[in-house]
Amino acid sequence: QVQLVESGGGLVQTGGSLRLSCAASRRTFSSNTMAWFRQAPGKERVIVAATSWIGRGSSYYADFTEGRFTISRDNAKNTLYLQMNSLKPEDTAVYYCAASARQIGTDQAQYDYWGQGTQVTVSS
Repeated sequence: QVQLVESGGGLVQTGGSLRLSCAASRRTFSSNTMAWFRQAPGKERVIVAATSWIGRGSSYYADFTEGRFTISRDNAKNTLYLQMNSLKPEDTAVYYCAASARQIGTDQAQYDYWGQGTQVTVSS
């Protein structure tokens, strides 16, 4: 069964940190690329970061992460993480985990599986 379950969201003050987790079924976790997207109120869903097994492995970060976010995966636990530091109010959004059979891409249409999302709220 394909399943992605996010956790770790919550309310944090500006400058704080959160670590999001995405527990995946083994089949989903073996996907070539796994990524985090986010959707703020009234805005489109956009990619935050992605990591891929293809080749020597690679990672992608959206410009707005500005070195504050780190994507990682624990293969033993079939879990994807997003460490978010120095959070800003503009980081407030629902964060989604996604998996793709393709190489890293920013288009959400290429991602085959999605979690239900976890809310991150950063207060000023």
